Amino acid sequence: MRLALSIARAELRSGIKGFRIFLLCLMLGVAAIAAVGLVREAIRQGLSDQGAVLLGGQAQLEFTYRRATAPERDWIVARAAKLSEVVELRSMASTGDGTETALTQLKGVDANWPLVGQVTLDPPVGVQALAGQGGLPGAFLDPVLADRLALKPGDRFRLGGQDFVLMARLVSEPDAGSAGMAFGARSIVALSALERTPLLDPGSLYETRYRLTLPEGQTLPVLKSAALQRFEGAGMRWKDERKASPSIERFTDQLGSFLVLVGLAGLAVGGVGIFATVQAWIARKAATIATLRALGASGATIRGAFLIQLAALTTLGVTAGLLLASALVLAAQGPIAAAMPVPVEVTLSARPLIEAAVYGALTAAIFALWPLAQLSELRAATLYREAQGPRRGLPGWRMLAVIGGLTAALLGAAVAFSGLPALTLGTLGGVVGALVLLALAAAGIRRLACRIGPRTARFPALHAALAAIGAARSEATAVILALGLGLSVLAAVGQVESGLRGAIAKDLPKLAPAFFLMDIPPPERDALVARMHDFAGVSRVDTVPMLRGVLTKINGQDARKVAGDHWVVRGDRGVTFAESPREKLTAGQWWPKDYAGPPLVSVSAKEGAELGLKLGDKLTVNILGRDIEADIASFRDVDFSTMGIGFVLTFSPNALAGAPHTELATIYAPPTDEAPILRALAHDFPTVTAVPVREAMGRVSDALASIAQAVALAASVTLVTGFTVLLGAAAAGEEARAREAALLKTLGATRGMILRSFALRAALLGAASGAIAVGVGALAGWAVLRFVMEASFRFDPLSAALIVAGGMAAVLAAGTLFALRPLSLRPARVLRALE
Repeated sequence: MRLALSIARAELRSGIKGFRIFLLCLMLGVAAIAAVGLVREAIRQGLSDQGAVLLGGQAQLEFTYRRATAPERDWIVARAAKLSEVVELRSMASTGDGTETALTQLKGVDANWPLVGQVTLDPPVGVQALAGQGGLPGAFLDPVLADRLALKPGDRFRLGGQDFVLMARLVSEPDAGSAGMAFGARSIVALSALERTPLLDPGSLYETRYRLTLPEGQTLPVLKSAALQRFEGAGMRWKDERKASPSIERFTDQLGSFLVLVGLAGLAVGGVGIFATVQAWIARKAATIATLRALGASGATIRGAFLIQLAALTTLGVTAGLLLASALVLAAQGPIAAAMPVPVEVTLSARPLIEAAVYGALTAAIFALWPLAQLSELRAATLYREAQGPRRGLPGWRMLAVIGGLTAALLGAAVAFSGLPALTLGTLGGVVGALVLLALAAAGIRRLACRIGPRTARFPALHAALAAIGAARSEATAVILALGLGLSVLAAVGQVESGLRGAIAKDLPKLAPAFFLMDIPPPERDALVARMHDFAGVSRVDTVPMLRGVLTKINGQDARKVAGDHWVVRGDRGVTFAESPREKLTAGQWWPKDYAGPPLVSVSAKEGAELGLKLGDKLTVNILGRDIEADIASFRDVDFSTMGIGFVLTFSPNALAGAPHTELATIYAPPTDEAPILRALAHDFPTVTAVPVREAMGRVSDALASIAQAVALAASVTLVTGFTVLLGAAAAGEEARAREAALLKTLGATRGMILRSFALRAALLGAASGAIAVGVGALAGWAVLRFVMEASFRFDPLSAALIVAGGMAAVLAAGTLFALRPLSLRPARVLRALE
C-alpha cells in the first residue's frame, strides 16, 4: 500500500485534467440531494420548534359533532394552566343582498385565543374587536375572501343567516397549520356569536378543539395517557406539540424523500459520466500501467494506486457538492422560508449532508469499480500491443460481488434514510428499469444504424453519421443513457400533470356534480330539492343522510394496530345509513327492509380488501361519542373517482336510529347555472354549506402543479448532469472526430458535408434519446395515474414533442461545441500524428 500511495501521489500531482466531468457529475448530484435534504430538515425542525404555536397550545383534545359535556370540560380545566375552546366548520359567507357568495372555513374562538403565538390583522385592532360594533358581532376575513365579497372594514355580510361586520383582514394566524387542507378561505368570529346561529345545531358537522397549556409539573405523556383513559369511547382525538401537524409532516417527508430519490436519478446519470471518465482515464494510462507491470508492480499495487486516486477525487467531488448545496440554500433562505407552510429557519444540519455524502460516495464507487476491474489480469505485453488500452467486458466474479454489495448498500441507505420502503423501492426500481430500457434501446439503435448505413451511400452525410453511430466505440450509449434518464423524468412529470389536468378539465365535468351540499337539516331536504329543480339546467339531485365517525376497532383490536396508517383509520370519516344499496354488491347480502336485528354495515370493497376485512368481521365506529359495533354484511363496488356520493361505511338504519344527523346532497348542473344556484342557496337556505366541485378541484390542481414544479426542478438537475456527461462524451470524442474529418477531407468531402454529418449524428442521437424518454416517461406516467392516482391516462403529444426537441437541441449543442476544432485542422497534420 505504501508503494501504491506513492504512485497515486505522483499521479495526482499532475492535476485533475481529464476528471472535470467526473467531479462535475458527482458535485451536481450530491448538491441536489443535499439541498433537498437541508430544506426538508428545516421543515422538520420548524415543526418541532413551533409545535405549540402551530397547534395553538401544548395539547389539544378534539371532538366531532359535539362540544365537551360539563363533566368533560371540568376534567380538562382541572389539568390545564390555561384553556381555549375553538370550533371549526365550513359555511357560506355572502354579501347582504346575496349577490356574491363564497365557501369559507369558519372558526369560532373564545376570549383566550390564541393561547400561543400572535394573530396578525389589518388594521391591527386586536382580538377583542370580535365583539363587533353597532350591535353586530365582528369578524376577521382572509383577504382572498374579503376581496371576493368586495368587503372592507366596517362592511356587513352574512354567515349562517346571521349578520356580521368585518373588523379587519386576517393576515396570519398562528394555528392555521394544524387543521390540514381547507377548501375555503378562512374567517374568524367569536364563539359566543357562532352559538347564536343554527350552525351548531344537533347533527351539524363541526369540530371542537380544546387547546391547553400545561401547569408546572405536568408532562405530555402522563396527560395523554390519562386523557385516552378518561375519554375512551367518547370519540376524543389527541394531538400535542410533539406532532402538531401530522399531515404537513407526512407530506413533507414523502415529498422530500421522493425529491431525494429523483436526485439519486441525477446521480445515476452522473454515474454514466463517472464510468466513461474512468474508462477513458484507464485507456490513457495504458502505457503507464504497462511500464509499472514491466518493472514488477503487481496487479493489486496498480489497482490500489488507482483506487487511492479515485477515493481522493471522490472526496473532492462530494465535498464540493456539499459546499455548493450549503451555499445555495443559505443564499436562498429568505425565499425558501417564505414559501414554506410553517415558520422555518434554514440552517446547515449534519443529517442531510451525511445522507448526500453517503449517496455520492457509493454511486461513485459503483460506477468507477466496473472499468477499474478490467485491470485485474492485464500483462505488460498485452497493454503494449493494444494501443487502445484494456479490453472491455464483464469484471471477475469477485469484483461483481463487491459492486453488488455496494449497490445493496446504496439501496439499504436509501430505504433507511427515507423511512418509506415502498416509495424508495418503487422509485429506484423505476430508475434501474429506465436505465436498462435505455441501454437496450441504445444497443438496438446502434444495430439499426449498422443495418441501414450501407443503404445510404447515395447520401454521404447521412451515411457517415450512421456509420459513426454504429461504430464499435460509438458515443450512442453514453448519450442515450445520460440524456434519456433526465428527459424520462421530465416526460413522466409532464404526462402525469397533463393527465390530471385533463381529468379535471374533461372527465370530471362529465361525471362529477357541480356542488356538494352539506349540513342540510332533514326538514329542509324536500324544499331544497324542489328549489334546485327550478333551475332548468339541473339534471339530478341526490341526497343521503350523513354523519361522521371514527373507526376505532376491528374485531375488538385497535384499528390503527390492525390497519396501520391507512387513510380510513387516520381520522373521522363520513358514514351513512340506507334501506337499499346505492352501489353493486360484490360479496354478501343486503339487510332486509325494516331490519331490526344487531347492527350491520356494508363496506367499500376496495378499502375492505386493503384493510384485510372479510364478511362477518366486527367494526367498532365511534359516532357522536358512542361506540357502535356492527358486523360486516356485504361489500360494495364504490367508485370514488366520479366525485359523486360514496361512503366507505353504510350502516343498517336501525344502527343509527335516533342519531341527530344532516343530509348530504349532490347537484348536477352546467357551469352556467353555478352562480345562480349559489345565490339561491345563500338566500333561501343560509345554513347549508355548498362546496363547488370545480373550485375545489382547481385548488387540488394548483397543489399538484406546485408538486410537479418541485419534481421538475429536481429533474432539471438530472438534465444538467446529463448535459455535462454529453459535453464529456463530446470532448472525449474530439480526437476521433478529427481523424474522421481528416479521412473524409482526404477522400474529397467538403467542410459543409462533414459538418452536416456531425449535425445529423447529433440530431439522430438527440431525437432517439427524446423519443425513448417519451416512451419511458409515458409508461411511468401511465403507471402513476393508473395505480397510484386511479385516473385515466391520455398521451400528451405537446409535452412529448417538447421532450424530443429538447433532446435534439442538447445533443446538437454539445456536438457542435466540439466539432469546430476537428473541422479546422489540416488532414496532413492529423494523419501524421497517427503514425
